[in-house]
Amino acid sequence: MRNRIIVQKYGGTSIGDVEKLKLIAKKISETKEKGFYPVVVVSAMGKTTDELVSMSKEVTFLKKPPDLREKDILLSTGELVSSTLLAISIKSLDKKVISLSGSQAGIITDDIHGSARISDINTARIMNEIKNDNIIIIAGFQGINIDGDITTLGRGGSDTTAVAIAAALKAEFCEIYTDVEGIFTTDPRIVHNARKLDKINYEDMLEMAVLGAKMHPRSIELASIYNVPVYVAGTFSNKKGTLITKGDEMENNKTVTGIAIDKKVSKITIKKIKNLPGTAASILKPLSEKSISIDVIVQNTPYDGFIDFSFSLSEDDLDKAFDILMNESSLEFDEIIKGKGFAKISLVGTGMQNAPGYATDMFIALGKEKINIEMITTSEIRITCLINENHVNSAVKSLHSAFELDKE
Repeated sequence: MRNRIIVQKYGGTSIGDVEKLKLIAKKISETKEKGFYPVVVVSAMGKTTDELVSMSKEVTFLKKPPDLREKDILLSTGELVSSTLLAISIKSLDKKVISLSGSQAGIITDDIHGSARISDINTARIMNEIKNDNIIIIAGFQGINIDGDITTLGRGGSDTTAVAIAAALKAEFCEIYTDVEGIFTTDPRIVHNARKLDKINYEDMLEMAVLGAKMHPRSIELASIYNVPVYVAGTFSNKKGTLITKGDEMENNKTVTGIAIDKKVSKITIKKIKNLPGTAASILKPLSEKSISIDVIVQNTPYDGFIDFSFSLSEDDLDKAFDILMNESSLEFDEIIKGKGFAKISLVGTGMQNAPGYATDMFIALGKEKINIEMITTSEIRITCLINENHVNSAVKSLHSAFELDKE
């Protein structure tokens, strides 16, 4: 039975209205008729989550932030609406179906409201419903902690839910249906001749996802750890999508796989902080304790016993991070400067790690477009530059052309 289980995930744009939802109901029913056992994870419809977030802010007094526990319960209702409406639609096609909340599906998380992580999945209820020949519709983005409180998984939570369930069930595939037809060499809205990839390995996809590609990195990380094949395709398209799986070449000869873009990036610079052992940890620890992720880090050469320390982070976390650092009593500094309006542009490819010259070619291409680089970071398979967000389009077009990514 297990190798006939297929986990499918449908994003918010795919179920943006009732008519789209009914089309998906037919698609799921057809999967069942082909002899598979569909376990379906859904996001909230359209912009429901954004609207709920907005309302949670509007009802507070004195501009106080919403209570995180109550906000999690509120946000979880968006996926419940999607899952129950989809189940009602499938039921009307005379199919056996049941909708489950995250907690009913056995998704156990830690207790960090707003960005909880899955600690375990009790598959007993799901397997029992499969044995009863039910199609299962699960509300994504949510779970329950050991105290019995509803939690939400944060950005990309439904992707993470789907891959985690596929891993727990040892499903044959995890299919991610979205508003694009697969994974491209870069954003096709910027570069019209961007090429769709038939296949990409976990390593490259993880780097692409970290830097703004369609799937969330948490889901790719899970897929890689548990070897879950992930298929990304357009919800209403008959065109072939992209298979994300482990690399099958003994030594990957490919060079650049794609160009990833991450917009809405911000930067914080702490000016003139003492250069002491543990300084970086004292800056980053209070941020990590509040689940704030940072990426590119630059520390200048010490001068007179002091350094400047800069890092990039999501614009969504900028004000929160700024307040945390300003109120951190253990830090002594001249000032903290925060800035918005940046983007990260990255070359990604496992073939780059043993081949010199890619960074040079990247900088030459950006230089020709007179694009200033604010920060640089590298890993074995990516080179990332922080640039002004206004220069994203010209940067991506230049790099896509320079590395001939439109060619097979």
